[in-house]
Amino acid sequence: MTDQAGEGVSHSHPQGKLPVLALGALGVVFGDIGTSPLYALKESFVGHHPLAVDPAHIYGVLSLVFWTMTLIVTVKYVFIIMRADNHGEGGSMALLALISRKLGKSRWTPTIAILGVLAAALFYGDAIITPAVSVLSAVEGLETVNDGFAPFILPIAIVILIGLFLIQKHGTARVGALFGPVMMVYFLVLAALGILNIVRHPGIIGIINPMWAVHFFALDAKLAFLALGSVVLAVTGAEALYADMGHFGRKAISIAWLYAAFPCLLLNYMGQGALLLDLPEAAENPFFLLAPEWARLPLVILATLATVIASQAVISGAFSVTQQAVQLGFLPRLKISHTSASAAGQIYVPMVNWALLFLVVLLVLGFQSSSNLAAAYGIAVTGTMVITTCMMAVLTFSVWRWNRLLAGAVTGLFLAVDGAYFLSNATKIPDGGWFPLLVAAVVFIILTTWSTGRKIMNFYLMEGAMEVELFIQSVSGSLKRVPGTAIFLNSRVEGVPPALLHNVKHNKVLHERVIILTVRTEGVPHLPLIGRSEVSDLGAGFYRVVLRHGFMEEVDIPAAMKAVDGCGGPINVSQTSYFLSRQTLIPSEKPGMAIWREKLFAWMMRNAVTPMDFFKLPTNRVVELGSQVEI
Repeated sequence: MTDQAGEGVSHSHPQGKLPVLALGALGVVFGDIGTSPLYALKESFVGHHPLAVDPAHIYGVLSLVFWTMTLIVTVKYVFIIMRADNHGEGGSMALLALISRKLGKSRWTPTIAILGVLAAALFYGDAIITPAVSVLSAVEGLETVNDGFAPFILPIAIVILIGLFLIQKHGTARVGALFGPVMMVYFLVLAALGILNIVRHPGIIGIINPMWAVHFFALDAKLAFLALGSVVLAVTGAEALYADMGHFGRKAISIAWLYAAFPCLLLNYMGQGALLLDLPEAAENPFFLLAPEWARLPLVILATLATVIASQAVISGAFSVTQQAVQLGFLPRLKISHTSASAAGQIYVPMVNWALLFLVVLLVLGFQSSSNLAAAYGIAVTGTMVITTCMMAVLTFSVWRWNRLLAGAVTGLFLAVDGAYFLSNATKIPDGGWFPLLVAAVVFIILTTWSTGRKIMNFYLMEGAMEVELFIQSVSGSLKRVPGTAIFLNSRVEGVPPALLHNVKHNKVLHERVIILTVRTEGVPHLPLIGRSEVSDLGAGFYRVVLRHGFMEEVDIPAAMKAVDGCGGPINVSQTSYFLSRQTLIPSEKPGMAIWREKLFAWMMRNAVTPMDFFKLPTNRVVELGSQVEI
């Protein structure tokens, strides 16, 4: 597999495993979009902007659903966006790194950076709403079994959600093997229920004619525009196709969508439409009422399993986005645990997990029903879609260098489509759409504050930095050298680390071998084992080493240093000490950020995981030397 810019990916997915990968993609990637039939059509007819349940509106809404899935998921994501793989990886952060790497420093760079960070911020809003609305909509199916279940719906949903977040620390490697088969059964049931109802109204297949959507707008343009806010719920989770590309590969995801998920979803939506033609009152819950009465309880159980899987996928996605943000310098170092010895992508971020659980339970208690939550759902999804289209424009014009007329036509089409859906959802901001926007705003402030704060701090550190050559000249021969190796971590590839200056100032001693080490995160997810390090012999027993790694990789400095050649022989772990600089930040009136953002940055700095834990340094070989920095 190669990306459009002509670079080969660093890892590939064997063709022989394609069916297995496609089944896995069906379980993980399509969990969110696969559970959309539980609420998408219902919201269109009985949501905040209810429609008359008659043939004109049924055919019009379903035609919009079909063409939305075709244009946004199939054409935009499967055929275009998924070709923008960053060495096999996808998602907003990977796309940001890809474009930044290709364009270098250009007039587009700051705008692209803001768009990428904003897309990541909106994803966190989506990650909170998806588990809440999905699980709640599935459990609400109990009302179609027996009205007496109504008082228990909220408690059951909350217990399921708490259980889901509690198991995260154990990893999902074992239960993950069941995701594909369970979702395959779920999609087959979707198709079977749809066909059972389509046979009564075979004419419902005519919804693929776009004239039904045109007729819907001609009938009542305002109501049709407002209905877009509910119709777009049919493609929630489309971003997962791109975000999870690194796990399954573009081909497997494309096959799973085109030959399994898309046809099954389409059949189910058609079946719901056929049911509404016969029984308009079924609009209260058309998904569960598709099934005969005896099958509704098993369907509720199956749908609940599917929503748990959908929620698991988005939670894992939040962990991955967080890891990428940390490695790319948008978040401070966080505790990240690997829950699988074989799968690098299986990670657990405790702080993100508990924050998500708290906010998800708060959402369920605050909004009470999936219908109320649906009003908050679309804004994050459509916002991300608009941003992805803007980034796609930069790709087609500046990176892939398409014909300008073609690039303009494609970009214009998707901006019009995504923009219409976003504007329709904007009308729901007072009804709950404010929540994901609030979450996105908070996350955006955190991400940009950390990134900007690091740049400002490095600027002031550089002001007082000393040239390495001058430092070596001044200390050579004047200080006692003791046996062993000292590794001084430095965030920059120039200058003397503050810890080294403080060590000389206070301890007045140097080790026989001094290594100034810089760890750099590259704009690719993975790097080959060869060529990860760069060594410079500075003379007098001083060496500068630059270790490189991909933004999807963890860093183990002791293990990496064992493989480094050219710095005065092998490194003996028992005779190596690691010196770290710890800065205490003092917010000031100096030019930079607002005081409140400087205080936020200082707070994040204090609460970040120490380099000792993050870089897996041996605790009994680490020395920390502090200094104060005004920003």
